[in-house]
Amino acid sequence: MLVIGIAGGTGSGKTTVARSIITKLGSTNVTLISQDNYYLHHSGLTFEERERINYDHPRAFENALLLQHLNELKSGRPVDIPVYDFSQHARSHETIRIDVKPIVLLEGIHVLTDEELRGALNIKVFVDTDPDVRVLRRLSRDINERGRTLQSVFDQYLTTVKPMHDAFIEPSKKYADIIIPEGGENQIGISLLTILTERYMTDQAANYEIG
Repeated sequence: MLVIGIAGGTGSGKTTVARSIITKLGSTNVTLISQDNYYLHHSGLTFEERERINYDHPRAFENALLLQHLNELKSGRPVDIPVYDFSQHARSHETIRIDVKPIVLLEGIHVLTDEELRGALNIKVFVDTDPDVRVLRRLSRDINERGRTLQSVFDQYLTTVKPMHDAFIEPSKKYADIIIPEGGENQIGISLLTILTERYMTDQAANYEIG
């Protein structure tokens, strides 16, 4: 199984890149997992306390569970991943069944900041997009899809999103095998990544036959 990590700042176009790859290679061959599903579950905190958590810090995620699920998939076993409710800042009671497929795309802001998580990736990608574009996309998404207010998005961006991007996410770009500027708008970069993925899978199949 090939695991491709797609990192980048908030609103950089990580999901768009991932979906473009799925479109090119087919949903029967590729599955998508978002690191956002693995935000820690703070069930013992009140809503007001959960609102104050820094969700842009690397330690906001339960990467141990994510790694466990990746290992299960690599062993040929499907997994049930958590579903995160952003309006409540908590995991819901639902899960998503992820079946075993030849290619797994793992996208998230901190996919490349964690050393152990990087070690589980075969190909590491960083989507590099202009900050002005990213903040506008974040603003639109959080208000329209996550029920946030303009003021809350503004406050969060200044207090946690930008500082954490500068401290952790931007420096993680050095670990990338491939950097795709402008995310989903860069069709050439996406096509090259798709070709590389196809070549990798072909080489792995050839090595398996030889072995």
